Amino acid sequence: MIKTNKENLVIQSVGGKVHSPIISSPYRISREGKPMILPATGGISYNVKVGDSCMKWVGDHVEPGVSVRNENTAENTAMMVLACIGNSAKVVSGDAKGAKGFVTGGHGGIEHTLVYFDEETLEKLSLDDKILVKAYGQGLQIEGFEDVTCMNIDPNLLEKMDIGITEDGCLEVPVVTEIPPFLMGSGVGSSTAFSGDYDIMTGDKEANEKYGINDLRFGDIVLLQDCNNCYGRDYLKGSVTIGVIVHSDCIKAGHGPGVTAIMSCPVSKIKGRKDKNANIAYYLGIYNTDLCNEK
Repeated sequence: MIKTNKENLVIQSVGGKVHSPIISSPYRISREGKPMILPATGGISYNVKVGDSCMKWVGDHVEPGVSVRNENTAENTAMMVLACIGNSAKVVSGDAKGAKGFVTGGHGGIEHTLVYFDEETLEKLSLDDKILVKAYGQGLQIEGFEDVTCMNIDPNLLEKMDIGITEDGCLEVPVVTEIPPFLMGSGVGSSTAFSGDYDIMTGDKEANEKYGINDLRFGDIVLLQDCNNCYGRDYLKGSVTIGVIVHSDCIKAGHGPGVTAIMSCPVSKIKGRKDKNANIAYYLGIYNTDLCNEK
């Protein structure tokens, strides 16, 4: 069992409103050069939720559940940085007032915090309803692993992930697959991984099959090989990053399912252990049976 400094971390309020989809130009150009009109980011996605396939949807960068943004830029930056996957979220206005859910990730670029609510709550929610998040997790450290940078993860969720320590002193994290660094695209070079995500490129069908990308689901935990996310998003041989799939596949070149990092190390102190149920939906009790039966 890993030990952390969770008792010393601050729990702080951040929040925003359910953010409508926005379209500046109706057409999105696919990697094949085809103009397409599709659903994309924002709003309330009634039939797309964490635990579902992120690869099957007729859309682009589709976000599961509820997309939340604060139109005050500085306040939204605070939410994007401080709100962590697994944090408690509560509706504080409108017909769904009092309903609770949890954060499932952050989507950079559009700057949305993504939140899961059950179906009954989704039906009561409206655009512009206020969502309050108890931000908790930034500053998290794992005892004895000071070279591992934790980010964007609720400490209580981290403890549910059945992370072990190997005989050679490495963290062993359940993951559904491992992704090579040459498949990481949009978002590489960003100044910090403590906010938002970056994409697994899906333009190569053989790679999609070889590395299990076609089977990815929202909420899946993946290992990124030779990817250093400690101080921005970079390539570094031997480094390891663990992340969570937060948005759907994309039609654009250089894009694909988005990954929000939850831990990273510049050396090989993190190892993956293949587990088909390595998904936040399983750990947080949305699915109580094997997720392989839910595909």
